[in-house]
Amino acid sequence: MEEAHTSGNGHMASRQELQIIRAARAGQANAQLALGKRYLFGGNGLPCSPSTALYWLDRAAHQQQPDAWMLIGRHVPFEIARQSARPANLSMWYERAYDAGLAQAGLVYARLVLHGGRQTLTPAERRKALVALESAAQAGITEAQWLLAQQLEAGAGTKKTSALMVDPTALFWTARAASAGLPAAQRALAEHGWASGDRTTFLRCALSLARALLDGLERSEFVARQLAAADVLLLSRCAHALMHERVADDEELERFLEMAAWARDREAQFHLGLWHAKIDANGQRNAHLAGSAHYKKAIRYLMLAGEAGWPAAWFALSQIYLKPECSQRSLTEARRYLEHAAHAGHGLAQAAFGMLIWRKRAERADADVDAVLWLQKAAAQGHIGAAQLLEKVAPAAPAAWAVAACARLTREAQNQHPFLVARVELAATFGLSRAEALLLDVHAADRGHCLVIDPGDYRPRGARRLISVRTAAERQALDRSLRVFEDVNCGPRGPEGSYRQRVYRLKSLTD
Repeated sequence: MEEAHTSGNGHMASRQELQIIRAARAGQANAQLALGKRYLFGGNGLPCSPSTALYWLDRAAHQQQPDAWMLIGRHVPFEIARQSARPANLSMWYERAYDAGLAQAGLVYARLVLHGGRQTLTPAERRKALVALESAAQAGITEAQWLLAQQLEAGAGTKKTSALMVDPTALFWTARAASAGLPAAQRALAEHGWASGDRTTFLRCALSLARALLDGLERSEFVARQLAAADVLLLSRCAHALMHERVADDEELERFLEMAAWARDREAQFHLGLWHAKIDANGQRNAHLAGSAHYKKAIRYLMLAGEAGWPAAWFALSQIYLKPECSQRSLTEARRYLEHAAHAGHGLAQAAFGMLIWRKRAERADADVDAVLWLQKAAAQGHIGAAQLLEKVAPAAPAAWAVAACARLTREAQNQHPFLVARVELAATFGLSRAEALLLDVHAADRGHCLVIDPGDYRPRGARRLISVRTAAERQALDRSLRVFEDVNCGPRGPEGSYRQRVYRLKSLTD
C-alpha cells in the first residue's frame, strides 16, 4: 500500500501525488499537465479546484503541451479565467483550443478579448473574437448567441433612442437566445417588441418572465413595493398588452395590474381604475370587461394615478362622477376633475371643458373667451369636434374689401397714415368689417389667443364676436399692429379723429 500524506488543504495526498507535485514545482511539463488534470476533476487525494488546475495547466501550456490548452478550453469557464492575475494573457490558450475546433473555447476567448480588460484591441483581434463568438452561437451555445447580439448591436453605429434593435442580425441572435430561455435575451426582445408596437412578440417573451416573477410571491402591497422598477414596468406593460389583445385571463390580468399599481406604477393604477369601473379611456362602458363596476375602488386608483401625473386619470374620474349609477355622482366633482385633466394637457378633456364653458357662457363675462382657448388647445391635438366648433364660434376669414384696399395702398400712404394702414392689414388678416376695422381698440380686443370684437360702445345693436388667432403669422400681424398703436388713444379723441374722418381718409386712399 502506498504511504499517504496530508496536503495543506486537509486532503490526503498519496506518495504518487506528492511526487507529481514536486516534479511540477520543479518545472516538468508532463507533471504540471498531470497535476492540472487532477485538480481539474478532483480525486486521488486532491480536491477539485478549477482555479488551481488553471494555474498548473497554464504553466504546462507555456511549455507547449497541447493537451493543456485543450483542457483549459474545454473545462475552465470564463468566470474562473477572469479571476486570475492576468486574465487577458490566458486568451491565447482559448484561442488555440478554438482553432482546434472547440466552440465553447471560442466563447471564452471572445469574452476575454472583448471584456478581459485589455488596454488596446486591434481591429484584427476584434474581428477574430467576433468570428469565434459567432461560431459558438451557431453551435447552439445560448450565452454566445446573446453576447453576439449585444456586440452586433453595440457596433451598429447608431445612437440608441429606444429599445428598438438597429442591427437585424443582432435581433436574430437575440430571438435565438430568447427561444432557448435566456431571461436577459427574453427581456431585451420584449423591450424591442414593445418599442416597435409588436404586441405579439412582446407578450410571447414578457408573459413567461412576468409569470415567473410572480410565481410564489404573496399578493400584497408590501411585497409589490419591494419589486425592482424594471419588473414593475414589465408587469404594467404585460397587463396593458393583454387588455389591448383581449386574450387575458381575468384573474391573471388583475394580479399583474394590482402588483404594478401597488408598486406605484401610475399607468397600472390608471388601468386598474378603468378595470374596476369597467370603462375605457374615453369613459365609455367597455364591453370586453365582464362583471359589475366597483366605482369606489376605481376612484381610489384613478386618484392615485392622477396625483402621480397621469392626465387621463382625471378625465376618467370626471366621467365616473357623471354616471347615474355611481353612488357618489356629483356634477361639481365631475367638472373639477375635467378641469384638472384639461390643465394637465388631456386633449379630450380640453375639448369637453371648452364645450361645457361655451354652453354656459351666459353665466359669466368672458366665458366665451375661455371656451375658445380650450377649444384651440384641443384642436391643436387633433380633436375634430373642437376644431369644428371653433370654426363656428370664432371664425377667421380674410375680408375681400380689406384685401383689395391693401393692394391699392402705396408706400407713401403707409408712411403718412400708419394707423389706417395697420387697421386695413388687420381687417385683411382677420376678416373684419369696415366699421370694425376703423373703430377697433386693438389693445382691448387682443386676448392673446383670440380677438374680441365688441361694438357695444359705438354700435349698441352690434353683435359681440370672437376671432381665433390660429397661426404664428396671424399673431405676428397682430403684434405689429399693437406696436403701431402703443400708447395711442384709439377713440374719437385720439389722433385718428372721429369715425367719419376715418372713413373719409380710407376712401381717399383706396378709391
